[in-house]
Amino acid sequence: MTTIQIKRLSNMLAILFAVSVLFCSCSEQEKEKPKELKFELTDSLISRLKIDTVGDPNGETQLSFSAKITPNEETTARIFPMVSGNVRSVPVRLGDRVSAGQVLAVMGSPEMAGYDKEAISSSAELQTASRNVKQAEEMYKSGLGSARELEEARNDFLSKQAESTRSKAVLRLNGGGTNGSYIIKSPVSGFIIEKNVNNNMQLRQDHSTSLFTVADLSQVWGIINIYESDIASIKEGDEVKISILSYPDKIFTGKINKIYNVLDEDSKVMNARVIIPNPGFLLKPGMMATVQVSAKN
Repeated sequence: MTTIQIKRLSNMLAILFAVSVLFCSCSEQEKEKPKELKFELTDSLISRLKIDTVGDPNGETQLSFSAKITPNEETTARIFPMVSGNVRSVPVRLGDRVSAGQVLAVMGSPEMAGYDKEAISSSAELQTASRNVKQAEEMYKSGLGSARELEEARNDFLSKQAESTRSKAVLRLNGGGTNGSYIIKSPVSGFIIEKNVNNNMQLRQDHSTSLFTVADLSQVWGIINIYESDIASIKEGDEVKISILSYPDKIFTGKINKIYNVLDEDSKVMNARVIIPNPGFLLKPGMMATVQVSAKN
């Protein structure tokens, strides 16, 4: 074997040795795996831990109920006829907004004709009595009349004055109309939410149904249906959030201000009342609502 062949063989052996060393080192590195770090609870640490149930940080429970929007009864007027008669005109319609003192209907009534006649007669009698007093005073001063006659004239005047005042008050309380007209006016400002009268309708004084219902809707009530199982969780003053199907992106707020402590025998629910501010009159009587109650634990 020549010197050149010997050198080539040596180089090849050196290369093979280097490759084998590199392969072995890579295999050893692949076999080494990183150690997994585990968190373990020791007995001493467990003894220091306190386990509890997660709850609302404010100590409140959210309950959901159905509710119905109703007018505020404290600002609602139901109007009944004071006399019998025939309806001549009804210048308003259901849903109209009216002002206090606005005419809602006009009736023709024989009773009103009688009240009007009494008012006119008593006024005329009062004027006569007034003249009699003046005449009696002049006769008394001139010596032609007695003190007794003057006193009788004055008493008659006071009696006629009281009668005139009474007859005018009766006429005014019954609408204040003349020529037998009975004028029905709204006692409050608000919306006509109920109307049970039409032109040419015959009415009696004992009419049991209100002709009009006028409600101020700047505030409305939400009457909540509380299930029997949740009665103990509801208290006056609980804050509520009201959502309406007509306004899905709007939330109304209020507080429970009255709980009706009567359970309905059929539905087994108890009612509670919420007063809800109603800017823009968005909430209408009869609407159904979902109420979220923040009940304190």
